[in-house]
Amino acid sequence: MTARTEVGAARPLSGRVIVVTRALEQAGRFGALLEEAGARVLSVPTIAIEPPPSWAALDAALAAAGACQWVIFTSVNGVEMVRRRLAETGRGAEALRGPRVAAIGPATAEAIRRWGLAPEIVPDEYVAEGLVERLRALVRPGDRVLLPRAAEARDVLVRELSAMGATVNEVAAYRTRPAVEGAAALTAALEAGSVDVVTFTSSSTVRHFAALFAKGELPRLMQGVLVACIGPVTASTAAEHGLRTAIAPAEYTIPALARAIALHFANAPAGRSGGAGLPQPY
Repeated sequence: MTARTEVGAARPLSGRVIVVTRALEQAGRFGALLEEAGARVLSVPTIAIEPPPSWAALDAALAAAGACQWVIFTSVNGVEMVRRRLAETGRGAEALRGPRVAAIGPATAEAIRRWGLAPEIVPDEYVAEGLVERLRALVRPGDRVLLPRAAEARDVLVRELSAMGATVNEVAAYRTRPAVEGAAALTAALEAGSVDVVTFTSSSTVRHFAALFAKGELPRLMQGVLVACIGPVTASTAAEHGLRTAIAPAEYTIPALARAIALHFANAPAGRSGGAGLPQPY
């Protein structure tokens, strides 16, 4: 269901300017959903997805994957980078057919399925803590777990799986770097007061967004701008940078975030919301 059909025939985001901070190659679907609901989307990637400095660790981990009981993917990026690396070395999904496969959420699970694997575990809450709870009854002491993910990811999974007695091979499948190419256009739009919402879909998008501005500049620029975050982990990072999350979906997915933004404005009076982005606790 799209953002538009959720709220009926009206286009609830008509006249609204929404900033999308996702990496460029991932922003298309989110932007299309917002535009369908009438928004003018300002795509300003604050991160770029890149290969790790070396493929050696990932190559070695994938070569030994057959000895693992589990492979856990925590993002679509992780799936795509592993798929790409296996293809570059003349292999495919069959390299991971031995272990059981877990995915942190439905988008990651769908990427796994498109690749030809069947994720066995997808938690009800699409965060590391939710995945840990689903795995708690399944992971056995001595199990070997392959965890290919971002170089700078949270340590919740590694810590909790290790506490269960598993041996976790956490390996960098990709890294994120700051993207600054759109900083001037973003600053100009915020200075002009033309932005209604800034969206964040990961903690890294928040951190690199905040890093674009001089100390003390963000509260002024975000005056009257709503902050929309995909889930509680991202919202917590936003709060650390003085940004209160005003819009957050119950389900931590891109379509749900688009719907939540549309629904917010479907029930809101015309004009900017004033003070929505000021530092307050989430």
